[in-house]
Amino acid sequence: MDILIVGSGGREYSMGLALRKDPKVGKLYFAPGNGATDNLGTNIPLGDFGVLADFVQANNIELTIVGPEAPLVAGIVDVFKARGLNIFGPTAAAAQLEGSKIFMKNFLARHNIPTAKYIETDSLEKAYKFIETLTPPVVVKADGLCGGKGVIIAQSHDEAKREAGEMLSGNAFGEAGKSIVIEEFLDGYELSVFAICDGKDFVILPAAQDHKRLLDNDEGPNTGGMGAYVPTPLVNDEIYRKLEQRVVKPTLAGMQEEGMPFTGVLFMGVMVVQGEPIILEYNVRFGDPECEEIMPLLKSPSELFYKAATGNLAEANIEFYDKYAVGVVMASKNYPYSESVPAEIIIDNIVHDDIASNAHISFAGVTRGDDGKLYATGGRVLVCVGVGDSIAEAQRRAYMLCGQVHFAGKQCRSDIAYQALS
Repeated sequence: MDILIVGSGGREYSMGLALRKDPKVGKLYFAPGNGATDNLGTNIPLGDFGVLADFVQANNIELTIVGPEAPLVAGIVDVFKARGLNIFGPTAAAAQLEGSKIFMKNFLARHNIPTAKYIETDSLEKAYKFIETLTPPVVVKADGLCGGKGVIIAQSHDEAKREAGEMLSGNAFGEAGKSIVIEEFLDGYELSVFAICDGKDFVILPAAQDHKRLLDNDEGPNTGGMGAYVPTPLVNDEIYRKLEQRVVKPTLAGMQEEGMPFTGVLFMGVMVVQGEPIILEYNVRFGDPECEEIMPLLKSPSELFYKAATGNLAEANIEFYDKYAVGVVMASKNYPYSESVPAEIIIDNIVHDDIASNAHISFAGVTRGDDGKLYATGGRVLVCVGVGDSIAEAQRRAYMLCGQVHFAGKQCRSDIAYQALS
């Protein structure tokens, strides 16, 4: 089948790379793609949803996969479904689970899905009063989409009040912060767990652990993610069972009951507290960089996406390689503070068979120059992914590949997967 992937990051590149290796897949298209996705398929410079749907119909593309959250929240799935086109992702109504943290928290409360104690408000006075009832740290969240940066963990009551005021005034996140969620801080370990859903049935993928902080030992500012590994040994069968019974099943039932069946990726941000999984947040797409590590472990990605998009997930035969994957993000010089000067990316010839066969690069913030060369032009430039029979082996391969990649100002953490290896 021919497939269109909507998006331009490492997440979309990794989907394309996995699908390119799938014998069931024919032509691949990316809208808009990045400077390296043209190695996997054809980039098309189309953004308007209607024009994209026209392109899909004209080229008999059998499946569209949406990577980022913004087009999902904006309703791309509704436009395609109105044309009878197969598309993987939730409708705009269902995408509120990510598009509005207030909607998400209230949904969890309505359906008795475990989550932190919270209030949602647009009143500074109410915010201050609730903050005083909590023991710091205090979590303050902007309601709308903020590119993964709308969550502040305040270390004191004063800091929480200051952040709440900045959000509600519009200074911090504009309209996205005009309503906020304030919630108790949960002390445990955090996981990223993804369920592929078709509205009624689901498949839970191997759990990942992300590394949000810029620097080793989880120090420095928060980022979009500096690396991840899959699967994590911090999840056992009991936690998977609790997530299925207490989270995924009531979520799908609740979304159906409320008239917005959920199709696509249900990304559960989970905090495990004394063995109990508690939901921090939902997203409605794959995490980045977690997607880059999950994709190489899937044996038949096209079947998973197609059966989910067409409501036939129960018929799918979904298998995973019995391997581990570790991904290390290489970021530009000034990330995450400001933009960096474009820098040419130079990749050494890979002469080590072990690395050539068991590691690869997923490109993200890159542009193809007029000279045909690749340039680092984004914050997170690429992800070096290693696959192995153990986390240690996968980590070693990922970092060996990192040593083959060069661009001015490159930065990466040296301890990805340390939680599993320490």
